[in-house]
Amino acid sequence: MTTSVVLFYVIGAAAVALMIALSRRARGGSGGAVHDRYEAAFLNGGPARVADTALASLAADGRIAIGGPGIVQVLRPTAHDPVERAVLQELAAAPHGALAPLRYAVMRHPAVQETGDALAARGLIVVPGRRRAVIRWCIGLGVAAVAMAPVALVITVGQFMRGETPVPFIMKVLPAIVGVVITAVVCASSAASRVSPAGREAVGAFGRGHAHLADPGTLVALYGLRALPDPALREELATAARSRPAAPYPRGSRRHHSASSGSASGGSELLPVMWCAAAAGGESGGGGGCGSGSSCSGGAGGSACSGGSSCSGGGSSCSSGGGSSCSSSSSSCSSSSSSCSSSSGSSCSSSSS
Repeated sequence: MTTSVVLFYVIGAAAVALMIALSRRARGGSGGAVHDRYEAAFLNGGPARVADTALASLAADGRIAIGGPGIVQVLRPTAHDPVERAVLQELAAAPHGALAPLRYAVMRHPAVQETGDALAARGLIVVPGRRRAVIRWCIGLGVAAVAMAPVALVITVGQFMRGETPVPFIMKVLPAIVGVVITAVVCASSAASRVSPAGREAVGAFGRGHAHLADPGTLVALYGLRALPDPALREELATAARSRPAAPYPRGSRRHHSASSGSASGGSELLPVMWCAAAAGGESGGGGGCGSGSSCSGGAGGSACSGGSSCSGGGSSCSSGGGSSCSSSSSSCSSSSSSCSSSSGSSCSSSSS
């Protein structure tokens, strides 16, 4: 009987160590501070918040004008950073200057997607594929531990039937079972968060250090659209955020890191914007997104990346002709001058901010 008790504790200790190691590895990285308001925006609200931050900054100082019903016009084509430059680039490709498709296209732009890649490389946010792996392991080991309780109870019954009177077997191994279950719950709960503890600490420090700034871009990055002082601009951006454009701006051969879902009822396409991080450490592979596989996290609800996925240009775009399953047998990536393909597939999941 002593051997059985020791075996329970050895297996339990190994399970606890595995879950802790996986959790730490998923959130690995050098850590550090948030570098700019776009990183703060990505941590607070994903690609959508980054796009809103740039649009608010451009509109606030008169470089673009946003009027009803959701039409954007360039007044001064001056960009102060790569994300603002992405807005102007996408607006130049806009057929009618509509705000909702512009906002969606900016979210898909490599300048925005690579912000998430940089945060993941430092361990401030977690690559979705690693989060799912931790959760699967935690659920599996937690269920296995719970399943061991009836086994221990059967052994205890046999112990009493043989007339043995020491401490019941189930009481001896119960701490090991409970320890595995508690560790599984804690590690799975921690892995469910898109932003790591280091990321929450870093964005909190950034917010405290920039709380005195009242420019619209910083306000949106830290607090969202509700913090915009201009009610007309706030309403236009909020309306664009609620809308789902039927299609992004035509890009020709130029596309970006992103994923769009299959068609919904009524024939309109739902287009939840994704952060498509490279599977290896969240690095984008130079922004092309054409690595051996990708893991996509949704910035909005919905499904993505089923069937054959295509990725092209400076980033990757995973699109589906229908259905909402999150699997892909193959993906192809192309740009105007080169092409690459991958057969390892991609996995996608919605992410919560």
